[in-house]
Amino acid sequence: MTDVLRRGRASLAFGFFAQGIAFALLVTRIPAIQDRYGVSDALLPAFLAAVPVLAGVGSVTTEWLVKRIRPSQVLRWSQPVVLLSLLGVGAGDRLVELGVALAAFGLAVGALDASMNMLGVSLQRSYGRSIMLGFHAAYSLGGIVGASLAWVGAHWDLALFVAYAPVVVVLVPGALVGSRWYVDENRVGVEGGPAGGAGGGFVFRALLPLCLVMTFAYIGDATVSNWSAKYLQDVLGSSEQLATVPYNVYMVTTLVGRAVGDMGVRRFGAVAVVRGGAVVAAVGFAVVAGAPGAWVGMLGFTLLGLGLCVIVPQTFAAAGRLFPGASDVAVARLNVFNYVGFLIGSPLVGALGDAWSYRGAMLVPMVLVLVTLVYARSFRSQPDRYGGGYERSRTADVGRGGHGL
Repeated sequence: MTDVLRRGRASLAFGFFAQGIAFALLVTRIPAIQDRYGVSDALLPAFLAAVPVLAGVGSVTTEWLVKRIRPSQVLRWSQPVVLLSLLGVGAGDRLVELGVALAAFGLAVGALDASMNMLGVSLQRSYGRSIMLGFHAAYSLGGIVGASLAWVGAHWDLALFVAYAPVVVVLVPGALVGSRWYVDENRVGVEGGPAGGAGGGFVFRALLPLCLVMTFAYIGDATVSNWSAKYLQDVLGSSEQLATVPYNVYMVTTLVGRAVGDMGVRRFGAVAVVRGGAVVAAVGFAVVAGAPGAWVGMLGFTLLGLGLCVIVPQTFAAAGRLFPGASDVAVARLNVFNYVGFLIGSPLVGALGDAWSYRGAMLVPMVLVLVTLVYARSFRSQPDRYGGGYERSRTADVGRGGHGL
């Protein structure tokens, strides 16, 4: 494997890691942001919903941009904007300033998520074996680091700007330096066929099964993110302190599952790994729904982390395989359904919990994630069954490596 590819892989992994930190620092300090700006409980959902909506706009815009410039250039400049807009959230004191900062954050996050996964898909194609889960493992690690830094800031009662500034000061230069080694795949890819860019051959109807899988996976993820603490405390009778544990456990198991997931794909293939993840996640929701107490409930959330963690990275990878001549377009469109799932998940569980029961509400994402089994064939592609005798013997010519600013 060439040094260009190795440097490209390391620098992209750092980009995923930095994004995990930034996103965790935002979402885990929402109560502090609400207090700082005096956002009412009635207005808060509108502010929170605006971020994924604008992120969807940013992802669609990226699809247009990469027809004209390389994905690495989009990533190179969107990541600093994300980090600086996070600092803007901590620096302002008026609602309009919060709105501007969150709008910039949302638009830049959409461009960042899309371009990162575009580069991940093309690098995986160049490597000729599964590496996509490793990038998302770096994101999970960043999320754990970001949540830990947020805890430190809350524990020491640090102002948001004071808590965010050191992180931004470190990560912005790191991201800019790392961006020198981003690798864009040539328009002529592996095995002599077209690859990468926004060329022809894209049919949205063929992508739709993966869009549904992405949506259902993020409904499950949003359920854990938004309802695990409330569920443990209000339904399973845990203490307030214990109720904070499930999400941390979920993040750790997500990291572990993604760290070893690429080996599973290389050995057993993407279809088997995705099917296994869907079954494990469904069992996790079933355990949560039927848990007699808090500790059994935490076991369920642990299983959820191990199951859901493999689905999203493999969905991006499958989109790249499905449209080898238009993978950037496919990734950008698919990325929008990340935010669709996020927007649907939390309100769906809340509405069902209020109208029916929260135990019953946990069965809905369980059923949705099982639908992944129906669409598992969309993940099948013989060239992706890397390892175990299936690894390709050569890689792409990556002549347009991302050196220089």
